Order: sequence, then C-alpha cells, then structure tokens
Amino acid sequence: MRLQRWVLKKNPEQADEAGKRIGRFVFRFDRKHRNRALSNLAMAFPEKTEDERHSIACANFEHFGRIAADFMRSTLRTQDDLLRNSTSEGYEHLKQALELGKGVLLITPHFGNWERGGHWVIAMGNPMCVVARDANDSDLNRQVQVLRESGGMEVISRGNAARPILHSLRKNKVVAILPDQNSDETFVPFFGKPAGTTQGPAVLHLRSGAPMIPAFCVVTGPGKLHMVVGSPIEADPAYQDPVVGLTAEMNRRLEEGIRTHPEQYLWFHDRWKASRQKGLL
Repeated sequence: MRLQRWVLKKNPEQADEAGKRIGRFVFRFDRKHRNRALSNLAMAFPEKTEDERHSIACANFEHFGRIAADFMRSTLRTQDDLLRNSTSEGYEHLKQALELGKGVLLITPHFGNWERGGHWVIAMGNPMCVVARDANDSDLNRQVQVLRESGGMEVISRGNAARPILHSLRKNKVVAILPDQNSDETFVPFFGKPAGTTQGPAVLHLRSGAPMIPAFCVVTGPGKLHMVVGSPIEADPAYQDPVVGLTAEMNRRLEEGIRTHPEQYLWFHDRWKASRQKGLL
C-alpha cells in the first residue's frame, strides 16, 4: 500500500502530524461523515454549543487520521517500545480477573487507539484474541490482519465467533470485543438515548463465567498512550433480564470512559441507526 510505505519512512512525530493533516482534509470534504459526527455529538452533548461540538468533531477526524498512521507503523514497533511509551491504571483488575481461570472478555469501544491497546495487553504477558469484522476488500483485510498479528494478536472473525471465543476463554485468554456498533438486538441507553446494542458480551459472560472488563486506550501524544482498565461489569439491577441488565451497564461504563476524551471516539459511525428505524428517537 503506497500510503503505508510513505508513512513507514517517517518518525512517530512526523507520521502523527501527517495523519492529523489527512484527518483534517477528510473532515473538510467528507460531508456525509462530518454531518453524521455532528448529529451524534448533538444527541450526546446537547449542553454544549454548536461551536464546541464542531471543534470536537474536527479534532475527532484529526485523531482518527493520527491513529491510522500509527497503525500502519505497527511492524516497526517492538513490545519494549510500546511499554516504554505507555502508562496505565487499573491493570490489577485484569490480572485479578485472569486469576479466576475463566478467561476475560475485554470490553472496549472504538475509542483512543484500541489497536495499540490490544498490543499493550499482549506486551504485558497476556495471550489475547480480538473479535473483528472482516474488511469488504480481501486485500485490505489481509493487510490489516498482518498488522494486527504483528503484535501477537489472534483475530477471530465476527461471523460465527461464539465457538472460537468460548474455546479461547477456556484457555484463560483475553478476548477483546468492541460492542459499540449499531445493532438491533436490544435497546438500552447510551448517552441518554436508546441505542441498539449487541447482547453478545453479556450472553458470553453468562455462559462462560468470564468477567467483562472495560478498557480504554487513551492517546496522550505521538506514539504514546495511557491504558485505563476498569473493574468488572455487573448487571444493572433495574433490569429484570440479566442479559439486558449487563448490556445496559456495559453501555454506561463505555459512555463513562468516552466522556473523558470525547474527541477520541468514533462519532462518524451511525450508532443510533436502528433506534431511528424503530422510531425510538
């Protein structure tokens, strides 16, 4: 890929700045995704002014340009490099969960630099898989998989993923799931609005006993990150159905982390699509 070869010639600071410029360019000319981001931010942060939301949206596109450039440089980064440029808090929650011997469902949104967050978990000595949707382009899918596996990550295709996930959990592995994409399985609050959300993590937790641990990989500078690991997610007692209660609490915990750095979340995804189609918004 020509763009990747170009990025590989740059140092982390140069790649970061180049990605930021590309993101700013996309924000200016990609009207569809710019409007989607602004619409989502208006729902999530009605208390902010239009100018404030516009600034967050612009910074959001710059952020995703930066992490795309960083991801392309994955093969250049050793585990020692990653750990040297990282800080963390709450790692004890992950270690305590693994001591139960049932594996861990690591719950993270499309926030910060989730790809490097996975590599950080591996660099800390934990075998890990990630559940990911295959790219539509087969060549792109192979390139993305190579970059993920360069950090020691095993990739489980989202289609028919339950069996390999349960197999990995029985081996006491960490299985990362990004459950913050549009779904029509159940509707629970996300930023105060009903959002169609997958029940998969909750069902897997109840079936396997593997703790659901939230995690957020915050970008703090070019090539630098701060990993935040939370305590296990437990069902919200306000819901009679434990699957729905777990899913609602999962959304609440994800929202809590996203609010710390809203410019680092994937606002240009149509997160509330199913809710609109159901007439819930």
